[in-house]
Parts: sequence; structure tokens; C-alpha cells
Amino acid sequence: ETAELAREALDAATRGADLTQRLLAFARRQPLQPTRVHLPELVTRIARLLQRTLGENIAIQLDLDPDTRPVLVDAAQLEASIVNIANNARDAMPRGGSLRIATGNRTLDHDYAQRHPDVVAGHYALVEISDTGSGMSEEVIAQIFEPFFTTKEQGKGSGLGLSMVFGFMKQSGGHIHVYSEPDEGTTFRLFLQPATTAGDTVPAEPVAPDRGGSETVLVVEDNPGL
Repeated sequence: ETAELAREALDAATRGADLTQRLLAFARRQPLQPTRVHLPELVTRIARLLQRTLGENIAIQLDLDPDTRPVLVDAAQLEASIVNIANNARDAMPRGGSLRIATGNRTLDHDYAQRHPDVVAGHYALVEISDTGSGMSEEVIAQIFEPFFTTKEQGKGSGLGLSMVFGFMKQSGGHIHVYSEPDEGTTFRLFLQPATTAGDTVPAEPVAPDRGGSETVLVVEDNPGL
């Protein structure tokens, strides 16, 4: 009985921590550790993970421009954002489909900036994630970045994933754009400000703890079958 109560307390604490982190991300208050990131390398690394997690019925296509400008960004948060969008794409393709991830350089002009007041015109590095799923209506697109908004069944999602992505992009000085039509798939475009060639300050890497060998490893999984 004590062990069961302890598990319930730990589960509640973990859920609370996750909820707090996602709300901080949406509110642009999460601590970031920006480093210089080469987007094609980061996407290639993520694609290997996604091939194992998205399922065999989803084909992953990469279109990576090796000349994509490097960016100064929190790599872990960017990876989490791409994985979050990819997981949503998987849910939109229950019968399978394809997921395309591309990188490149883009310029957002003053006309675009006038239509999107939060955007500064200029040069950006782009990560584009497209799927062949069920797509979304304009009404849904208008709400997808709101905290707790979800189109999934109850218990299937927190409604905080895309709001976290939105907050991270804004906190990083970037811009996110979504294009989708019902039954025509969805495309997310993440515009990130390039790192300058001079004056970049990269935080020092944290010192790794001494290696052990006698620790007990606790794996937490919300799927009882696993």
C-alpha cells in the first residue's frame, strides 16, 4: 500500500512538472541554453529516432540543404519541437503516409512582416515539416497554439504540445507558420534567425558527472503493456 501511494505521488509530481514546463514554454519563460546548431545535422539525428517511433507505415523523407545557415538555439528544445510536430503528423495519418522534413534558407520580406506583426523582415534558416495526413480547417488552425486546445480524444493529448512549440519559437526570436487544408495534409514552417558569424557566445558545456556503475535505473512509462 505504501508503495502504491508513493507511485501515485510521484506520478502526480511528474505530471505537474511537465505541465509547468509546457506552460512556461508557452509563456516564453523557460530557461534556454542556446548553442550553435547546424540544422541538417540536427534533423538527420532526429530522423533516426522518428524512424523507430512513428511506425513502419509512415515514410520519412529528408530534403536537407547543406548550405542552411547555422542558428543559435536551444538544441534540445528545437528537437522536442520537431518531434512534437512529427507525432501530431503521425496521429493525422492513421492509415500511414509520408513525413517530409526539409531545411534551407529563406527571406521574409517587408510585405510578409506587415501581414504578421510579430515578424521582423530579414534572412532566416528554415525547418519545414510536411505530412500527407487529414489536414485542418481554418477554424482549427486559428486555435492550435492555444494552451489546452486539442482535437484528439479525451486522454489522448494534453493540448500543450503545439503551444510549447509556439512559445519556444517566440522566445528564440523565430516565427512559426502553418499551412493546411482538410484532406490535403499540413505543413509547419519554423523560421529561425541565423547565428551571426562573429560575436556568438556559446554557453560552456555542463561538466559531466563522474561515471558510476552501481546505480539503480528507474524507467517511467505510462503504458502498462510496456
